[in-house]
Amino acid sequence: MVIELVDERKAGRLLAVEDRRVVGFIAYFVLAAEPHALVAVHTVVEPGQEGRGIGAELVKGFYGIAAAQGVPVVPLCPYAASWAGRHPEQAPEAPATVVEAARAQLERDADLW
Repeated sequence: MVIELVDERKAGRLLAVEDRRVVGFIAYFVLAAEPHALVAVHTVVEPGQEGRGIGAELVKGFYGIAAAQGVPVVPLCPYAASWAGRHPEQAPEAPATVVEAARAQLERDADLW
């Protein structure tokens, strides 16, 4: 399996692409307030692609992108939150104030995902 992760920041999607076909994605937004955290809202693996580790690769890559940018991740997506709980060494917990700001922003603008 060769999965390429493609960050479509303007669309709020981190895509998992295999053979030029999207096999999964994370819907996310960038927190408007400092420190501009990346907020994972929903993780999707396309039908027929489940069980291949695509969701895990997406979340791991999402945390890697955030780390490279020096910002925290807020995993509001249940799958991303579960993965983070199982991999605390790769998924540092965001400060509570950042989590609350992300929840508030999503509540104000449900179109973010």
